[in-house]
Amino acid sequence: MKVVVTGAKGQLGTDLVHLLSDRGYAVYGYRREELDITNFDQVKQVISEVNPDVVIHAAAYTKVDLAESEPDQAFSINAYGTRNVAIVSETVGAKLVYISTDYVFDGTANVPYHEFAPTNPLSVYGKSKLAGEQFVRDLHSKFFIVRTSWVYGKHGNNFVKTMLKLAQERDELMVVHDQVGCPTYTVDLANCILELVQTERYGIYHVSNSGYCSWYEFAKAIFEEAGIKVKVNPCTTKDFPRPAPRPAYSVFDHMALRLNGFKAMSNWRDSLRVFLGKL
Repeated sequence: MKVVVTGAKGQLGTDLVHLLSDRGYAVYGYRREELDITNFDQVKQVISEVNPDVVIHAAAYTKVDLAESEPDQAFSINAYGTRNVAIVSETVGAKLVYISTDYVFDGTANVPYHEFAPTNPLSVYGKSKLAGEQFVRDLHSKFFIVRTSWVYGKHGNNFVKTMLKLAQERDELMVVHDQVGCPTYTVDLANCILELVQTERYGIYHVSNSGYCSWYEFAKAIFEEAGIKVKVNPCTTKDFPRPAPRPAYSVFDHMALRLNGFKAMSNWRDSLRVFLGKL
């Protein structure tokens, strides 16, 4: 089976390329320098030449705060770039996986979001990713839209690495406690995506590790599991104003995984322990 991975040098893309290669797939991973998804002709040429069975579209504009002042950039990549990938993937008959985000929700719920819950993104980033979802739904017939959240892994920058770095510089930290969500380990996410593409159970999926926590609780768990002594103090989102609004509550219900017979995702704390053990 031939698989194209866009955003192959990102933290998820890198793990996907490694996992698929280890499992014997013919993997064609493209960095931004090798495949500009906003260039339709280039997308058409590259994907048509490979003629893959599956396209995993992990490339994205992910600078959440910068997107507020660069909406054209965000929509060019996340919406129209995704449109280009969707059209060409459909033309060559490839299954398409589009990586989306918890930012498509406004965070006003008080029960976990399932895949049929109404979306209402607050930020430019969230709106641009939802526009990408819409293009996938409109232009492709065999798709998996995979919404994920609070992603961390070995490659690239993420919250876990930031906390570990700050712990070397300070003995006391402030972390927001009024944003609640689901941490997701890239290796678990990649494994779930691999399971999905081996089926024809198309649709939208919420894929995160199970359970949930606040950023404050996540930080405390990181230091506990790593055996690092740091004082972590809770603070509010208002104490740390950022250009882009975040959903205060973006806990996922994995309804689609459950109803389509996929195995449950491991608990976030267990996966954090595994990650720190490998790190």
